[in-house]
Amino acid sequence: MAHIIVVGNEKGGAGKSTVSMHLATALARMGHNVSALDLDLRQKTFGRYAHNRRAYLEKSGLDLPGPHYHDLPEVDADKLKPGENLYDRRLSAAVAELEPDSDFIIIDCPGSHTRLSQVAHSLADTLVTPLNDSFVDFDLLAHVDTDGLKILGPSVYSEMVWNARQLRAQAGLKPIDWVVVRNRLGAQQMVNKEKMGAALENLAKRIGFRTAPGFNERVIFRELFPRGLTLLDLKDIGVKGLNISNVAARQELRDLVKALNLPGVTVDF
Repeated sequence: MAHIIVVGNEKGGAGKSTVSMHLATALARMGHNVSALDLDLRQKTFGRYAHNRRAYLEKSGLDLPGPHYHDLPEVDADKLKPGENLYDRRLSAAVAELEPDSDFIIIDCPGSHTRLSQVAHSLADTLVTPLNDSFVDFDLLAHVDTDGLKILGPSVYSEMVWNARQLRAQAGLKPIDWVVVRNRLGAQQMVNKEKMGAALENLAKRIGFRTAPGFNERVIFRELFPRGLTLLDLKDIGVKGLNISNVAARQELRDLVKALNLPGVTVDF
């Protein structure tokens, strides 16, 4: 049975699609069969990333490992059971079709609260939540006092994850391994950075998630998107010498994959 990785956060701009594509490509390059779904049916950034990759590889005559991207299947509303939700059926049909031939299914959720996102979270074996190093983003997880030191209580996204955990427990499924990824970090040591670290450590103990390092803010990610490439593809397209920033970003990806501790995965890049 496929291991389902859901990349979710209700706030846009946290780097979900970048994390999804790099994680999916890393797993594919390590020999795993990876399927991919994008639940942002309007923007489809992850889907566009995968489309750009196919187009670039065809144009360049290259054959590089990568995820197999799939759109959600269309479902005839007339064939739904009484009370059945259309989006539930579309997502469950997609997962049922992909599971037999996939080692991993990576699902990228929209930066908003949707029915599809809710259902996807309940399917997650591993939930990856990229989080900008900002209390604006932290507010989706928990409310804090005016000093940013005391946690006042969980917020909307944490409550959605809690509901997803409850649904899995009722269905007799194993608990979600929730990993909050500190993403788009700045290079400088700042008071805000230290406060965020302390707040996340405190909250992790209260509501049950792990933290992992993500990607620093780098121009290279914006440059790779039009070609659908990742850091792991650079040498294959003729980049002979990686600069210091690229090497550091590659190490960040390696650290992230290791931190996720996915079943059957030995990091070898």
